[in-house]
Amino acid sequence: MNTPATEPKTLAEEILRGVGGPENVESLTHCATRLRFQLHDGTKVDKAELDALKGVMGTVAQSGDRFQIVVGGAVAGLYAQIMNLPSMSGGAKKKSDAEVKAEMRAKSRGKFAFVDSFFEYLSDSFRPLMGVLLGSSLIIAIASVLDALGFVDFRAADKSATWVFVDAMWRSVLYFLPIMVAYNAAKKLKIDPWVGAAVMAAVMTPNFTGMINSKIPGVTTSTNSTLGTTESVAHVFGLPMQLNDYGGQVFVPLLMVAVLALVYKGLQKIFPEAVHMVFVPFFSMLIMIPVTAFLIGPLGVWAGNGLGEGLSWMNNNAPIVFAIMIPLLYPFLVPLGLHWPLNALMLQNISVLGYDFIQGPMGAWNFACFGATAGVLLLSLRHREKEMRQTATGALAAGLFGGISEPSLYGIHLRFKRIYPRMLVGCLVGGIIVGVMGGVDTNAFAFTSLLTIPVFDPKLTYIIAITAAFFISMALVYFSDFRTKEERAQFNAERDAEEAEAAGQTVKAEERELATVGAGAAGSATAKAAAAPVTISVSGKGVELSAPVAGHVVGLDTVPDPVFASRALGEGVGIEPDNGHIVAPVDGELVTVAETGHAFGIRTKDGVEVLVHVGIDTVKMKGEGFDVRAKSGDKVTAGDLLVEVDLDAVRAANYPTVTLMTVTNTSELTSVEPHTGQDVLVGAPVVTVRR
Repeated sequence: MNTPATEPKTLAEEILRGVGGPENVESLTHCATRLRFQLHDGTKVDKAELDALKGVMGTVAQSGDRFQIVVGGAVAGLYAQIMNLPSMSGGAKKKSDAEVKAEMRAKSRGKFAFVDSFFEYLSDSFRPLMGVLLGSSLIIAIASVLDALGFVDFRAADKSATWVFVDAMWRSVLYFLPIMVAYNAAKKLKIDPWVGAAVMAAVMTPNFTGMINSKIPGVTTSTNSTLGTTESVAHVFGLPMQLNDYGGQVFVPLLMVAVLALVYKGLQKIFPEAVHMVFVPFFSMLIMIPVTAFLIGPLGVWAGNGLGEGLSWMNNNAPIVFAIMIPLLYPFLVPLGLHWPLNALMLQNISVLGYDFIQGPMGAWNFACFGATAGVLLLSLRHREKEMRQTATGALAAGLFGGISEPSLYGIHLRFKRIYPRMLVGCLVGGIIVGVMGGVDTNAFAFTSLLTIPVFDPKLTYIIAITAAFFISMALVYFSDFRTKEERAQFNAERDAEEAEAAGQTVKAEERELATVGAGAAGSATAKAAAAPVTISVSGKGVELSAPVAGHVVGLDTVPDPVFASRALGEGVGIEPDNGHIVAPVDGELVTVAETGHAFGIRTKDGVEVLVHVGIDTVKMKGEGFDVRAKSGDKVTAGDLLVEVDLDAVRAANYPTVTLMTVTNTSELTSVEPHTGQDVLVGAPVVTVRR
């Protein structure tokens, strides 16, 4: 008999039918192992049908009508097959993963779109630099530790060649940061990134910086009476051009690229496309290098110098207000590079007054910043965010031991808008403490880290202020999260799918078979027999599923199996068993009994599907140590013996013995409520099911 033309014959066709047909697919992309669908209506997905397909390792439903299907290394070929189906012609758009994510960000924009665009511009200009920023910051952190311990004078003018070379290792990134930022910012604004880098590099060449404080004809030098710094002006083409060392500046490239984008795109409209490659970069550089050297660069420096003079006036006339304002301003100055001129003011204070009044309140900002990072680190540990854990760990180490805030800012805080308001509360509290308690001074130019606490006076005031700033920011970030509820749910779903995929749990044939009939993946069992009356009650309150074995009841989050922990096989419990006597937890029919004796699927007359799974990965024992006492098709009553397990044999094979019981059709029920944290006998109620 021939198969009807409408019946799917390939995996690609079966998947397409499972997601609601080609007309339900808005767009489709893929990563290394997963198909990523953006659907018109996520409710049309037949998840059970997709999970049952041979070749599908797992599925993950997400918010916003998004749906992922895990297929492993064959994803690229399968993606091509789906996109080449006749029914898909003129259907789903081929979009990159970055495009899909950008669209989702656009949909979730706040009330003021320009604010979101501004933060995205900042974030995308710095995010690609996270690795090298973190690397250089850790180098300086180590050097700072050695300086604090007296092994080397980090600021000495006569350091050995070894330490001069170490300086070059970390300064390479921080000094040339403007060029890197210009490249990324230009890329973000969709213009040639190398043009942005070239414009910024022009004012950082030895030719340009060599004119500073030089005796070249046409260059004059004067001294700033407030900051004690020298200022050089070159007369170029008869026009005065202020000379500055732009190393480490980021405000200048950000502002420059914003203007460059207007010029570049305007030139693209003027010149024919055939000559864009030559004339658009040429005229962009011809226009923007002078504009940057004459106007944009000095504007950034003037803004910083003006800010320094204003702070000096404020500290002299309103010291309490100053102590509060410094930690509140720094979170906005540092990302733009406007904090650099303050370093000159700090050094000038120490030289003239013998002490500095800025670094003390600045410490409240730094430790509020590090506290927010600590909150992110705790959340990343809680939610198993590997990338964020690594980023936060390095950033926190660079901060606490090196006083470096950039890894925290550029790698974390500017990426998540929820962090800044919470961090500012810590800055405010720390600043208030410094101001109310009379201020904090220092007679040294020091990184505000744990190792430099002794240089501040009074120490107690400083310690109280930075401690309060740190822990308040950490608590606010931790308890309110740096992701929204929707973002957290989406991330956790993706994480669970990836962990299950990495563990190889989702591809086991027998688990897929069990899942189809209401059973499925990993489980365990531990030791001692205990007897109790077997009871199961059905009332208006729900159906009580009883413990299939005596032991301690734990939540699925704690079991060492990503499939069960992610609830891919339904809600339920794990039991650390006291013995290997495993019984039926409910009345029903044994629809599945694994040949190895490690898993049993039971369906009740009310349609509740229950999986009992003994041990994690015990399928690999191939039945050794499992004495099966029931067979598929048997009618069982709660308390009937299913299998006797030799738990010592399971332990000897190095497999966890936790026994898992889940309701595999949880999504079809009103609620499935596990009762964890208790020691139970066989037959004690451990899960309540409500239809």
